[in-house]
Amino acid sequence: MSDKWWQSAVVYQVYPRSFADSDGDGIGDLRGVIEHLDYLKTLGVDVVWLSPIYASPHDDNGYDISDYRAIDPLFGTFEDFDELLEGLHARGMKLVMDLVVNHTSDEHPWFIESASSTDNPKRDWYWWRPARDGRQPGEQGAEPNNWGSFFSGPAWQLDPQTGEYYLHLFSRKQPDLNWENPEVREAVYDMMNWWLDRGVDGFRMDVINFISKVTDLPDGEVPPGALFGDAYPYYGQGPRIHEFLHEMHQRVFAGRGDRYLTVGEMPGVDIEQAQRFTDPRSRELDMVFQFEHVDLDHGPGGKWDHRPATVLDLKRNLSRWQEGLADVGWNSLYWNNHDQPRVVSRFGDDGEHRVASAKALGTVLHLMRGTPYVYQGEELGMTNVPFASIDDFRDIETLNHYAEAVDILGEPSDEVLVALRRTSRDNARTPMQWTAGPNAGFTAGTPWITVNPNAAEINAEAEVADPGSVFAHYRALIDLRHRSRVVATGDYELVLAEHPQIFAYTRSLDGEALLVLANLSGSDATYDPADLPAWAGGDADVVLTNLGGGSADPVSGVLRPWEAVVLARR
Repeated sequence: MSDKWWQSAVVYQVYPRSFADSDGDGIGDLRGVIEHLDYLKTLGVDVVWLSPIYASPHDDNGYDISDYRAIDPLFGTFEDFDELLEGLHARGMKLVMDLVVNHTSDEHPWFIESASSTDNPKRDWYWWRPARDGRQPGEQGAEPNNWGSFFSGPAWQLDPQTGEYYLHLFSRKQPDLNWENPEVREAVYDMMNWWLDRGVDGFRMDVINFISKVTDLPDGEVPPGALFGDAYPYYGQGPRIHEFLHEMHQRVFAGRGDRYLTVGEMPGVDIEQAQRFTDPRSRELDMVFQFEHVDLDHGPGGKWDHRPATVLDLKRNLSRWQEGLADVGWNSLYWNNHDQPRVVSRFGDDGEHRVASAKALGTVLHLMRGTPYVYQGEELGMTNVPFASIDDFRDIETLNHYAEAVDILGEPSDEVLVALRRTSRDNARTPMQWTAGPNAGFTAGTPWITVNPNAAEINAEAEVADPGSVFAHYRALIDLRHRSRVVATGDYELVLAEHPQIFAYTRSLDGEALLVLANLSGSDATYDPADLPAWAGGDADVVLTNLGGGSADPVSGVLRPWEAVVLARR
């Protein structure tokens, strides 16, 4: 692969609702982002990915869009947006918009027209079907197939006016667009070009691998104990997905130069599929978000069924992706986003070793081959939240799961709450912790969701001023990627592959090499320096560490709890 600007870039995700509130209504907004651009510049990131700010009824916090060409008044105005874009560009940063085109809001004019009658010209812009043969609309089991929604319940909603059902893989207020209709695709491409013409620098594409469905929408096989059929084989990487993404590239990005970034969120994608999606010769996407590593701690019952992930699990999986996309394609690198619990609480230690484990996990991720993504607050080591009751949660997926698990399946509410506290998307959505002051400096009003009570100890104001903070370490990692071609594009090789505590690997390019050694556990980890013959002997330089007072010989055979060391040699 020829060098691309995004190989040495770092992306920062802003979830506007929770980032910074400028007007005291308790909800973050665009002016709040503008007021913190210098903070992002200090951190050193190159790209800001902005979660949806379009007009929306906010059933799914903006991922249900009612107008792609309008800014929701909750977040501000187009004047605010243009000022934000200009401010980013003036500081040498780019802006990537969140693109949600697998579905719209049911309040989008397209869907309102589509639902108005069975013969409306936009009827087949969405997936409409009559009741199952032999059943009357509205009867239990009358849905056109046995697919379930990601947000609990069936994936079909009856429209009483026309007597047919529409497909929604997510909320009932998020009807799926029918990409088989070329008019839908043309409308999407026209909208994307409109945003690029305004000056944005690319798109993060929400569940983009779901846009092609098997058109007869067959029943899925029902797993043991499940309420609904497994429909993924019929919409994940569907039969026309590559055709659609190539067409999108040709209609939107071809001829516009090399300044843009496209990343596709793709639940369930595997390495072979990701190679094709990100192979430059395919002209589809620059990179994809895969989910394998963030599914490692999910049991057979899905995301709410916790099973601990081991260090071996993590390094085997991430290394497979490093090796699988080494020659073709490109990796995105992430621990956190708006849909994932906080990594320091998930794979680290959010108690005694919070700072060290946050730094160690950041080190392991950022020095791999790929483009790192930082989710707001990750650079501070923000943690999961001790939600007291179901009333503290706001996320539709979480609330629907609680209702189904407790009210329908009869699971004990206290056990369900344990799972929610561990896994809920709301862990990522509590306000950014700016100061130790009221509401963590996020708002002068009442925040839309609770502030983590540890903001007095974990906040940006304190960490920016502290050379030993998680923030300072992330800043050093980002700077190292900017300075070092071996970090950006060097080869990756896993070492100490079977060690149960240590995640270690080398990066090499044109005679230069890095060694990353990280103990991802709360106890001392020992290893045999003879297993690292090229690095023992003291002729390598220490580039970065996360703990002070280490051994004079960095390849000493011992790593302290959550210790990470980065060495370089030529």
